[in-house]
Amino acid sequence: MDDPYIFGLELGGTKCIALRAEGRRIIESVSVPTTDPDTTLAEIDVVFDRWQHQRRPDALGIASFGPVGVDRARTDWGFVLDTPKLGWTGVDIAGRYRRLINVQIGFDTDVNAAALAEARWGGAVGTSCNAYVTLGTGVGVGIVAHGSPLHGWLHPEFGHLRARRLAGDDFKGNCPFHGDCIEGLICGPAIAARSGMPGDRLEDDHPVWAAIIHDLGELLASLILAVSPQKIALGGSIACARPWLAKRVRQSVIASLGDYFANLPREIDTMIEIATLQRQAGPLGTIAVAWPP
Repeated sequence: MDDPYIFGLELGGTKCIALRAEGRRIIESVSVPTTDPDTTLAEIDVVFDRWQHQRRPDALGIASFGPVGVDRARTDWGFVLDTPKLGWTGVDIAGRYRRLINVQIGFDTDVNAAALAEARWGGAVGTSCNAYVTLGTGVGVGIVAHGSPLHGWLHPEFGHLRARRLAGDDFKGNCPFHGDCIEGLICGPAIAARSGMPGDRLEDDHPVWAAIIHDLGELLASLILAVSPQKIALGGSIACARPWLAKRVRQSVIASLGDYFANLPREIDTMIEIATLQRQAGPLGTIAVAWPP
């Protein structure tokens, strides 16, 4: 049986990636900046329209920054909901591409999709529960349990948890909804506001990392307590560029949990790692969302 021919769309806070693949092999991808919805999606439309005239896909997978509607029984399925990304609230992503391409569509958050890719092809193969945490333009958490992305009333929004602050850290945060939630403290724009330079250019020895690692450690400690994932992959542009981040965050997690789990120090090195799929976790996630096993 031939591998399915799939279109994928990863909508990120800084860039969007359109791709086409046979099975999990990406044949071609095109990246466009994430600006306003009309401009960004019009560029994606042109790419998909050209590709489908060459060969009609079997399915389309869409992985979007959130929050988004993920319950197919609700009228907001496939929509971007109240997002910090200006201008994108209320945009019907899935509906737009159903009209343009009219094939089977899988739709989820970018981080749920990346977690699914890690579970299917990456470092979380064989686990019953895994998580993917992105540190980039935003901070998001995707969770897969027993092979399926976690959905309920909505989807995980761990990035907007409040954390115990590092002593002496008085940064007010930049989340438009919560101020100093974890995303508001450690996302790329927050790092730039703290340090005066973009997060991807921040020196590894800059003092602001102490607060970032503390806050990320608080997030992962909460994730371990609430969900108990066997694997946590750290992804996103900031984390993938700094392999050393995982080691320091592990230490922060252990300090946050206060020796509550006696066996955690022996297992944490393999529990928390930089994403095995690196920057391909997101694009591969669109394939995983489009074509369930």
